[in-house]
Amino acid sequence: MADFPHPEARLVVAGEPDALAGDALTTRIERTAQVLTRLPPGPLFCGMRNDLASVVRYLAAWRAGRPVALLDPDLSAGALTELIARFRPAGLTGFAHAVEGSPRGRRPDAEPHPELAVLLATSGSTGNPKLVRLSRAAVLANARAIADALAIGPGDVAPTSLPLHYSYGLSVLNSHLAAGATVVLTDAGLLERSFWTHLDGHRCTSLAGVPYQYEMLRRLRFDPAEHPSLTTLTQAGGRLRPELVTRFAAVAERFFVMYGQTEATARIAVLPPERLPDKPGSAGLALPGGRLAVDGGEIVYHGPNVMMGYAETAADLARGDDLGGVLRTGDLGHLDDEGFLFLTGRARRIAKIFGVRVNLDDVEGLLRDCGPIAVTSGDDRVTVWAEGLDRDGCGRLARRLGVELRLHWSGFDVRAVDRLPMLATGKVDYRALEARA
Repeated sequence: MADFPHPEARLVVAGEPDALAGDALTTRIERTAQVLTRLPPGPLFCGMRNDLASVVRYLAAWRAGRPVALLDPDLSAGALTELIARFRPAGLTGFAHAVEGSPRGRRPDAEPHPELAVLLATSGSTGNPKLVRLSRAAVLANARAIADALAIGPGDVAPTSLPLHYSYGLSVLNSHLAAGATVVLTDAGLLERSFWTHLDGHRCTSLAGVPYQYEMLRRLRFDPAEHPSLTTLTQAGGRLRPELVTRFAAVAERFFVMYGQTEATARIAVLPPERLPDKPGSAGLALPGGRLAVDGGEIVYHGPNVMMGYAETAADLARGDDLGGVLRTGDLGHLDDEGFLFLTGRARRIAKIFGVRVNLDDVEGLLRDCGPIAVTSGDDRVTVWAEGLDRDGCGRLARRLGVELRLHWSGFDVRAVDRLPMLATGKVDYRALEARA
């Protein structure tokens, strides 16, 4: 695996003229890797920012053969302390909040599996997340398959428009580094002028976004013609409204609609731009090396990029491959006669708000003190159905969720109902609520 990153890969700090590449990049990675080899057994917890130090630490952990958990750098001290207690990391780096005492708990009874490379949280900002165990082979297979499907080459340049602790953002980094391309590191968001200044200054050729970001671009009247080097737009992280797919496909030289899950390292299917007109609503074909099937209405993915399994405690890090390359996605859908995937719903209660995965049951748990509550999902939003609230109460509840989950309050549609619909079993009738949405 020493050929990752590719010898021609380049890292550029936004606004700086020089790139870190070649021997200089290798030297910096190896110097940091030597430090990591001196740590005791266990994973490295990395607060993964869109900056050079974080990326070098990630690549150094890869070089040193040490598993690294790429986590939200702004995790609260309480959430970080809870994860430390469960997973006993060998070290912590890059977090906004200091944690008192030793970063390590009791030494694990068994060392992490030698093929374990990356750990990513499953549930966005809610609950006590399980970690997805990704092998070295899975990370590299997915990076190369994405580079193949999107025709990424050494001349391509991508900005970090998404968080690198998010599987989609990480896959942009990995696929470009595997292909010998360039990644421009920036923490600036799409609403900041500096983002577009750096995108043009570094002649970025592609831009990755989730549905919420494309909604913002629509409101900003984004026109790729104003950015001459930008030829490719990619979209994943949830379903983009069909009218926006049509809009951006019309103005971009290449617009890729994609589908994926953290449990498959990142991406599972890609819709080639030339098939957008005759496959509206499709999530595309399986990535090279992968295969899609349907079992009882549920989408099942077979491929080398499937996770080893979940981890809830440090003991799970020693486990080998539990899934054998087969992932039951929890998504419902069908395949047409050419193998194109069409998604129709979720078998599990997971939603995405602005590209962040949210467990609907966890949201209900957060609101137990608010009386009878039910939570359903829609396109890039979560709907909260609450008994006995007035308009002001609905607004306060949406803002509370925004604060507690560190997401913009507009991602929560709080609606008052006289009484929640119930099934004969005494459970909430979620289908009836979804029909009202």
